[in-house]
Amino acid sequence: MDEQTVRRATAAALSIASRLGLPATDATVLHNSNRLALRLTPCDTFARVAETGDMRCAAFEVELAQRLVATGAPVASLEARAPSEVHLGGGFAVTLWTFYDIEGEPRATGGLFSGERASDPVASEYASALIKMHAAMHRIEMITPKWTDRVADALALVGSPDRTPELPDGDRKFLVGSLRALRHRIREHRAPEQILHGEPHQGNVLRTKQGLLFVDLETCCRGPVEFDLAYVPDDVAALYPGANAQLRRECRALMLAMVAAWRWDRDDQFPDGAKYRAPLISELREACERLLLV
Repeated sequence: MDEQTVRRATAAALSIASRLGLPATDATVLHNSNRLALRLTPCDTFARVAETGDMRCAAFEVELAQRLVATGAPVASLEARAPSEVHLGGGFAVTLWTFYDIEGEPRATGGLFSGERASDPVASEYASALIKMHAAMHRIEMITPKWTDRVADALALVGSPDRTPELPDGDRKFLVGSLRALRHRIREHRAPEQILHGEPHQGNVLRTKQGLLFVDLETCCRGPVEFDLAYVPDDVAALYPGANAQLRRECRALMLAMVAAWRWDRDDQFPDGAKYRAPLISELREACERLLLV
């Protein structure tokens, strides 16, 4: 969001929180990307703010979070002092969440949920939390996008020069080919599929007094667990029982291809996103070479 939109979004969040009886007179920007993340004070509430066009996505996240918290899954919960729904005001859709005190030494992160994160979680703790979350997700019946929908979105993006005008022709051809080939490879495994987090990387994990909690459920989709494991460190994935190492490598390459596509989007709002373009393409080429795709 640009500076003017941030001001309007912040004002909307403060107004909505106050209307709901939460003492909110000030806000600190924790992260600014496709959504604005705010800490509202003195009520100490976490607010996620998006333009109303993203209301369906926000509603999906709210419903999924409620279902998962009810099962005891290690995910962040909604603000208990406010109705658990998407709140509209000033042209924005606002969701209100519990603000967690982060244990350990905080540092900056690229996650969309919070502007601070504790030191990297221990592999065993990280793997245990991920297994527990997946188990809870496996028990939930809910319509979600599929992992192939995300691939289709990435293909549509790199296939449109109007949407990715700065993407060189050679890299465009490489990304299209990689996305298609990896989608085919992953489908061939015919692995069992379930609801997944979608992006359970370290920026979406908080170390709290309640233990590790996953945040940013807007990316949830249905697919093989290896799709999620592509986002976690190798030592964490190694502790996940029954995972297919080859499938994870292919999902890892697919993840690199999708993220690279998003960084070339002319409307990408990821902070300093352009500086990641070349490194992502380079890492993807290396991964595809190892998989004998190039």
